[in-house]
Amino acid sequence: MSKRILIDLMKCRECDKCIVECAYLHHPKNNGMVGLHEMAVFNFTCRRCEDAPCIEVCPAEALERTSEGIVERAVNLCVSCKSCIAACPFGTLMNHFFEVRKSICDYCKFDELTLSLKCIDTCPYGALSFTEQEPDEASYVFELNKHVLVKEYAWEKIKEI
Repeated sequence: MSKRILIDLMKCRECDKCIVECAYLHHPKNNGMVGLHEMAVFNFTCRRCEDAPCIEVCPAEALERTSEGIVERAVNLCVSCKSCIAACPFGTLMNHFFEVRKSICDYCKFDELTLSLKCIDTCPYGALSFTEQEPDEASYVFELNKHVLVKEYAWEKIKEI
């Protein structure tokens, strides 16, 4: 079983803005966690509204729904007006996602002995960690990709309770 990054979105909400540091080699000011956080929110927190007010209000047509129903943002079209944030009836979109550029996480190599990554080491709320855990819906842990798991109360599961 391989180690993966676990993003606990419930703890991430304690921050107004993601302040973790990133070791992205080519762009030192990049915070790849913001890009991962955006993908995680669109994949697991977003309620996927039928009428999608966030998509409808976007003046640049930068938001669209994939064939799986997930909202995605086209960074080259987004003008960072943040109309989508105001239009979201559930408050799931966050200000720090909508910068002019999109932050990219390159899943940098971590120290196998210390299990250390700059982003994990600098997260003030402990929202990032390493895990060997597998996705588990009962524990609200879902797979974002082969490198990242996300812990989040999936709204579809909450409404079943």
